[in-house]
Amino acid sequence: MADKSTFTSDEWKTLLEGVMAPGLAVSAAEPSGLWGLLQESFASGTLLAKAKMDAGSNTLIKAVVDDFATSEGRTASRDGLKEKLSGKTPAEVKDACIQILRKVDGILAAKAPGDAVAFKNWLRQISQSVAEASSEGGFLGLGGVAVSDAEKATVAEISSALKLPS
Repeated sequence: MADKSTFTSDEWKTLLEGVMAPGLAVSAAEPSGLWGLLQESFASGTLLAKAKMDAGSNTLIKAVVDDFATSEGRTASRDGLKEKLSGKTPAEVKDACIQILRKVDGILAAKAPGDAVAFKNWLRQISQSVAEASSEGGFLGLGGVAVSDAEKATVAEISSALKLPS
């Protein structure tokens, strides 16, 4: 089973960034305003907490979540994402996050093929959860759709970047 020692520091940083990338990509695909952003952020955080508490979680997922829970892990992820995403439009943010996920796929294929499917499915689950967190196109949560076409397309793009069946 893979853990932090399986990867170089740059690869590990990419895996940490990869935890945030699916939610950011979906949020950037269909910006939902402040309330929607809060709901989407909460959805992503909830899945991190579930993975940490679930005794049956994949060991690599647990290792990443445990490191993400440290100030060093959060700083590495935040600083890496800030460097990659600062000054970008929402469409560019989405594209940059998809690129991060492609890198995650390559790293997992090379260094942790036994953990790859579980980890990539977890990342897709994060994207789906964020997509479903806030209705789109309504007013104050009324009259919108649960998942917009842009969010559906982004979840499919995330699946493709991670080489998962749609």
